[in-house]
Amino acid sequence: MIDMIKQWRHVFKLDPDREITDEALDLICMSGTDAIIVGGSSGITYDNTVDLMSRVRRYELACVLEVSDLEAVVPGFDGYLIPMVLNATDSKWMIGHHQQAIERYGYLIPWDLLIAEGYIVLNADSTVARMTGADTELTTDAAVAYAQAAERLLNLPIVYMEYSGTFGDMELVGETHRQLTKAHLIYGGGIDSPEKAGQAAQVADTVVVGNIVYSALHKALETVQAVKQSV
Repeated sequence: MIDMIKQWRHVFKLDPDREITDEALDLICMSGTDAIIVGGSSGITYDNTVDLMSRVRRYELACVLEVSDLEAVVPGFDGYLIPMVLNATDSKWMIGHHQQAIERYGYLIPWDLLIAEGYIVLNADSTVARMTGADTELTTDAAVAYAQAAERLLNLPIVYMEYSGTFGDMELVGETHRQLTKAHLIYGGGIDSPEKAGQAAQVADTVVVGNIVYSALHKALETVQAVKQSV
């Protein structure tokens, strides 16, 4: 699965708890994006996740679930991203929930479809930061150290830099990327224009576009080529 993810340059993240019309979903899935990530920080249920997955499944496009709630884990996705929030102040977001999930559902887990991702949450005002108690006031050196710990100590194949709702510090993201030797760097947060998408694409391996889908679809669609054309 990691080989598939490493080919992604642009990804749309869709939230099961937010409405999207069939027409908008068609434009998203036919836009040339590399994949759809289904996920969100709150309001995720089994029913709304099944509904969104079944609609995306009409298209020949990779579709993965980013697991945030055990009750909303749905079979049938191409893969499952398992976040481990590296800078959470509550350890359950690093390993506690994961242990509980394995204890409860271990015999059902399709291990070959799971990929763990080391999350670095950097927007204090985001839902995910509040949920996890993330220490978001990180210097560049601190962010790099978290990323290197994920790559070299935990052997995680993905580092996900999450600014969730605000456009991040591209110098910090770029320096973090430069200090990684194996891990795949994903950037998400605040991309509300093709220009910002292009900037993020220059410092990350994969760019995730989310909220703008629901507020300015035409701009969201323009981010695909902005990322693909970025060196």
